[in-house]
Amino acid sequence: MTKQQSMPYPDIQLPSLPEITLRAMEACRRDLSYRQIGDILSVDAALVTRILALANSSLFGRTGEVHSVEQALLRLGTEQVQTLVLTAALRQVLFELGADQWQQLRDFWRHALTTALMARALATLTRYPSPEEAFTLGLLHNVGELIALKTTDESHREYYLRHHADIAADLVLSWGFGDLAADAMRHQQASPDALQDASHLVKLINLSTRLALSDAAGISATITVFDLNEELTRELKLRIDREVSALADSLNIPLTSHYDAAPAMQTLESKLIGQARVNQVLTGLPTHHRDLQSMLAAATGSLTMLTGLPVLGFAASAAELTLVASSHGPLPDLSIVSTPARGVLSRAYSDNTTLGVAGPTDSVLDRQLLNLLATPAMTAVPIPSRHACPGVMVLGSDTPEPAVMDLVQLFVDQLGQRLDAAQADNLQHPQWQAELEHQQLHRQIHEINNPLTIIRQYLFQLRQKQEDPQVLDNLDVIREELDRAGGLLFALATPDRRPSIEGQPQTSVNDNVRALAELFEESLFHQDGKQLRLEPSRGRTDVAASAGQIRQLLINLIKNAAEAIDDAGTVSIQTAAPVWQNGHPWVELVIADDGPGLPAAVQQQLFQPVVSNKGAGHSGLGLSIVKQLTDDMEGIISCRTGPSGTLFRILLPAIVDEPDH
Repeated sequence: MTKQQSMPYPDIQLPSLPEITLRAMEACRRDLSYRQIGDILSVDAALVTRILALANSSLFGRTGEVHSVEQALLRLGTEQVQTLVLTAALRQVLFELGADQWQQLRDFWRHALTTALMARALATLTRYPSPEEAFTLGLLHNVGELIALKTTDESHREYYLRHHADIAADLVLSWGFGDLAADAMRHQQASPDALQDASHLVKLINLSTRLALSDAAGISATITVFDLNEELTRELKLRIDREVSALADSLNIPLTSHYDAAPAMQTLESKLIGQARVNQVLTGLPTHHRDLQSMLAAATGSLTMLTGLPVLGFAASAAELTLVASSHGPLPDLSIVSTPARGVLSRAYSDNTTLGVAGPTDSVLDRQLLNLLATPAMTAVPIPSRHACPGVMVLGSDTPEPAVMDLVQLFVDQLGQRLDAAQADNLQHPQWQAELEHQQLHRQIHEINNPLTIIRQYLFQLRQKQEDPQVLDNLDVIREELDRAGGLLFALATPDRRPSIEGQPQTSVNDNVRALAELFEESLFHQDGKQLRLEPSRGRTDVAASAGQIRQLLINLIKNAAEAIDDAGTVSIQTAAPVWQNGHPWVELVIADDGPGLPAAVQQQLFQPVVSNKGAGHSGLGLSIVKQLTDDMEGIISCRTGPSGTLFRILLPAIVDEPDH
């Protein structure tokens, strides 16, 4: 009997431990980074099998190029991964596993993960070029046993158990891992004596499976094949066992006692039911609204329908939170400043975290909101977003049940994603065409700047090889003209489009810092080792100046700092706002380098037009221009320099909104 004649292609929709599925769903709900989601998914063979099969399918372009979870997540994208995890969770509740099968699944998970971690550790120790490939193959080496575990047909189950190594080999071949990876699967149970002339990858998987089982022959073979001593091998096994135990503890999965999957499965079913309820409510949310306030007002009613609790919906704009909907009673005209954050509402918004209050409170605003809700307690839940927080939902409840708050959190998470999508759709509206045209211009200028960057690098290399002073001067002139051309291109790409106040120019220091950093990272900091570090303020950094003034100031200081450091040096740019001095708010800009410091002669004539220490091709006007620009903006500039580096600190008058009277 051959597999082709009697065995169907195995169904790779496989069961996972429900605790892992729950954690994966939570990671997707919280919209964690793909690396964080990948760390969760990569410890489970069933989920990894689904991900690799989908990522290597013809649906996503060329097959056979994805060999790790991280690569798969990058190809699939966030939405596809979230759908995959949700589908896996739905399939999970359909698996009818008995108590003994859950125990087997727990043991399978421990062995597969231990093998994967061991394969990666051995690959690193023995300098195998792709430790992550070894990890993936170690995790999937016995996937045939997992297929057998959920198979109801006895004859099929026995076949999968006998041929689990061949099944694993066929799968990795179908995903494009190659013949050597398939051999590692196929020969995972070969005797240690037969490994001496095997490929590196075969040795890694074979010995890892044995060490995961504390096989004495495997320990001896590891010593012989990889020249690792017994003490190191046993210590490695002990550390990996501890790592697996720690992960199991964090998931509440017992490894040494009876494993009962029922509680986690009940939680998973409850989460899925909640997901379905939220999807149903959000499906009824009007999609024709273009403005944030209308969408939040509609969402407020939907959240009340979902929870049965009174809800107040607040929309965020500029520095205010405005009440846009109330599910209980009339809608009063209420707007509050979001800072300083004293009450629950403003603190939840500022800290971007859920906060509650119950009973007496010193905050007048809290008491007002409790009165509007007609409840003795309330919870403020900010709406997450990839951009600034769009608003806050405030729910009234005596003692909100955890299940209800789970629903609320799920609702606001998905609402935030819908608001982000609506914002993206708005970019297709005619009023956003100017923004789209600007973005296209920025991309074109970015492409033009690429060859300029290459020319700069060749100039840098030529300068290192030249000794003729006249040639060096000419090269410096060429470089300065290239920098000037780059600056003109940047000015075209980033016109000053910020609206003015009462005819006065206005711009954000943070916006200009970020834009210039993107430009300079490809030019001044393109040489190996040089680093540009940004630490922008979370506060508003608007100043009464044109974007051109801020850019010219930044360009001079950043260029000076970049030229002062060596190939391993760092330039840091920090902003802070508001900074209070002499009773007035300021925006602070700090540009620092870890170079050798300014020479004494330059320090004595700082901010004056002098010949600089950078060569005859420089006029020394840079710092004097910076001083003049700062004075024009009614700012304050200071400098600190020494053997450990140079720091310029600039204070510019901050623009603050006038309070309403």
